[in-house]
Amino acid sequence: MNRSSGASLLGLGIVLVIVGAILEFAVTATAKGFSVHTVGIILLSVGIVAFVLGLVFMITGGSRRTTITNDVRNTPDGQQRVVDQRDNMAP
Repeated sequence: MNRSSGASLLGLGIVLVIVGAILEFAVTATAKGFSVHTVGIILLSVGIVAFVLGLVFMITGGSRRTTITNDVRNTPDGQQRVVDQRDNMAP
C-alpha cells in the first residue's frame, strides 16, 4: 500500500472511533434485541485497529526509490547518452 491508502485508512479509523465512542458513551436509547452499546464497542475497536494500520502504512509505505541508469554509447555520429529513470515504491 502507498501513503495515500494509509491516509484514507487513518481517516476511516478516526471516523469509526468517533462514531463508536458516541454510541458507547453518549447514547442512552435502548432497542429490543439490539444493543447500541455493543455496536459502539465493536466500532470503537475496529476504528482503533484501522487507525493503527493506517499509521503503519503511512510510515512504511511512503518511501520511494529512484533508479537512474546512465548509458553512454559510441555511435557513428558521436556519443549518445541514454538516461533511464524509474520511480519504484519500496515494499
